[in-house]
Amino acid sequence: MPSNSYPEHDINQVFDYLSSVLVHGDTAENALDELTFVNRLFSALPAEAVEYGMQFLHGNRDLPEACNEIMPLYIRFVNLIEYCETIEKLREIPSDPTTEQIMERIKMNGSLDELEKPFCKPLLGFAFNKEIPEKVDPSSLPEETKDPDQEKKGTGLHLMNSCAPVFVCKDLVQTACFYETYLGFESVHLDDESMPHIRLSRDNIEIILVEKKTNNDLVPMREIYGIPYDLYIYVSEPMLLQNELINAGVTIVKPLAEFNASSTTNREFVIEDLDGRHICFSQREFSI
Repeated sequence: MPSNSYPEHDINQVFDYLSSVLVHGDTAENALDELTFVNRLFSALPAEAVEYGMQFLHGNRDLPEACNEIMPLYIRFVNLIEYCETIEKLREIPSDPTTEQIMERIKMNGSLDELEKPFCKPLLGFAFNKEIPEKVDPSSLPEETKDPDQEKKGTGLHLMNSCAPVFVCKDLVQTACFYETYLGFESVHLDDESMPHIRLSRDNIEIILVEKKTNNDLVPMREIYGIPYDLYIYVSEPMLLQNELINAGVTIVKPLAEFNASSTTNREFVIEDLDGRHICFSQREFSI
């Protein structure tokens, strides 16, 4: 079992850790390929299935039956984590090792062969293809991992990939700089003929910025319609993100409340951007 501490929900942080260990080399030739393979398969899963994978990592074995079909992926995921933890320990060479330390290192070194055995072997009916990095088709994954209600509403082929809200700004560049400097977004200027705009992106979130063309004052949507927020973003670890934004100097309109297991509301906090918009960052609860 893994011995390091990992975030409860943010699998991206775990993959960042795995990548940081493997890119330094001194590992199996196909270790990075295994990381890519496992990452691709997780990226094709519904959010609920990914969340259960994180629970499996933290030792929860009482998972819903719907997880049985993708349990081999969870096992490969944990196997890769154990491999990286072992590699990290072997890189720490004691200056004057004791006999016990030497024997422990021999044992850890011997365990690598067993941990490397499943690397890049077929998983969930898919084979790793290094030459053609194609994304797994979610519709081909086991039916039990999908939300039945979602299946009723959509087709097996996912034609819609993502969405991006459109923010009207007084000054495109100033607003883009705010999101880059304080919120960690990256911006791309696109001179589209129908709508020149700036596309902001961070993680799985995209926002489109367009410049105001009328002379009237810019008023946030929440003030016009009497709603609490101008944008609602689901996040994995609200406490980590709030700390990041506070350290960056972002205005916190509503701070994150203390954790309460009996609470029926999502944990969330609200910030104000350069143009007066209020953006809520909320931790979505997962269930199948």
